[in-house]
Amino acid sequence: MNQTERLYRIDQLINQRTVVPFDELRRELEVSRATLKRDVAYMRDRLNAPIVYDRERGGYCFAPSQLGPQYGLPGLWFNDREVLALLTMHRMLEELDTGGLLGPHIQPLIARLNALLGAASDPADEIMKRVRIIAAHNRPVAPRCFEVIGSALVSRRRIEIAYFTRSRNARTVRELSPQRLVHYRNAWYLDAWCHRTGSLRVFALDAIEQARLVDRRARNVALAEVDRQLGSGYGIYRGRRLAWATLRFTEDAARWVRAEIWHPQQQGRDLEDGGYELRVPFGATPELEMDILRHGEHVEVAAPESLRRRIAERLARAQAVYR
Repeated sequence: MNQTERLYRIDQLINQRTVVPFDELRRELEVSRATLKRDVAYMRDRLNAPIVYDRERGGYCFAPSQLGPQYGLPGLWFNDREVLALLTMHRMLEELDTGGLLGPHIQPLIARLNALLGAASDPADEIMKRVRIIAAHNRPVAPRCFEVIGSALVSRRRIEIAYFTRSRNARTVRELSPQRLVHYRNAWYLDAWCHRTGSLRVFALDAIEQARLVDRRARNVALAEVDRQLGSGYGIYRGRRLAWATLRFTEDAARWVRAEIWHPQQQGRDLEDGGYELRVPFGATPELEMDILRHGEHVEVAAPESLRRRIAERLARAQAVYR
């Protein structure tokens, strides 16, 4: 029985029996006197347990409720390894949560998890120092925007946004019924019903310049319908009219591409010359084109012909610039 399980058992026994003698606790926990004393001190000092020794009744009990730090045992259902895993996940979230939506709200939980693992010199502190995530090409979102959209999603209310469409260099004001948040390649997107166009659309959160709650109920669209209408094509450039791209990589590039996930529904196979063929669905081509071009001469677009022409045109323009 590890310390986490012992603390939970002590709490359970005192709650069930009101008063539990020291020797009885030792027998139940199968520990030494020194270990039991450390556990009781840990509950009192770190978890704010109102545990006292009642000499008249000859055992440990909980003192009557009084003003002071709240006592509770959240997290005691986790063993030490699980708590460390949670702290690792928190570290990842801390690096990825550029909008600051969740960080402030989970700090109390993190403080309790750290307390369960002991002092700052214990593994919890070491994980915070030794785990690092570098989010390249990150597009931060203003915390206020996150808060408004998160609130609208939960309360099922509409929002009004001032939106900057980069491709057209245009600004518009739209009323939306948020349906789902999506995190993709270090950027956040919102699947929403746009009341201006009367359709489901995808909005980049970093392009939302202002957002406010509207006191009207959101239009609910089943998530299955959101998937059907927006599709599951390549990246955020998705749609209902999907095509399949067939890409053939040289042996050198294949060693990397085999280990990459370009799309959840991708298909791949090894070629006789040591290369690799990858097939991915896509709606529009801009993002797919950028992924193809980063492999340079190590990839050939086998199909469709329209995508092959687009890549050839972009390569021709690039060659003209560098002449």
